[in-house]
Amino acid sequence: MFPLNLPNVLTVLRIMLVPVLVVALLGNTPSGDVLAAVVFALASLTDFVDGYLARARDSITTFGKLMDPLADKLLVIAALVSLVSLNRLPAWVAMVIIARELAVTVLRLGASGAGVVIAASMLGKVKTSLQIAAILALIAVNGHPLWVMLLVYLTVAVTVVSGLDYFFGMRRRLGEADEAKAKADAQAKTSA
Repeated sequence: MFPLNLPNVLTVLRIMLVPVLVVALLGNTPSGDVLAAVVFALASLTDFVDGYLARARDSITTFGKLMDPLADKLLVIAALVSLVSLNRLPAWVAMVIIARELAVTVLRLGASGAGVVIAASMLGKVKTSLQIAAILALIAVNGHPLWVMLLVYLTVAVTVVSGLDYFFGMRRRLGEADEAKAKADAQAKTSA
């Protein structure tokens, strides 16, 4: 069971909105794109709100640190796969973004297992904002206008760069954690 606070409830709500988004995009429902855009915007808004509330109320939990990014990735991946299946997004774009998201999730879980929790960087937050804007544009705008495609390619570039930044930052943090552990072990041996 997860700690019951408003930020964690918003994270779980975001996960629950993922199938609603997919049905709105792929189902033959009247105004499906409008519903999908509203659901995606609402789910994305919960991402910003839950992080703000967790920090403001000092209710940051391990559950939130792990599940918030996972909820973001589920939302983005579901939207990208749906947009590819609707021929609104080239498959290679979705694959680059999804590969980065999955790699960072695996790295984050591995770091967490080593006792290191790496918070989202500013570049990661910019990446998330660009992904949200690009996906909303792809859902809401018919066709492939130049500005939408430029936004998509900018999003891909920032996604790749932020993934590299995350990888090297995590590597540095794990190295620092190993050094600190080695120093503590050495001190324990000398004081024993």
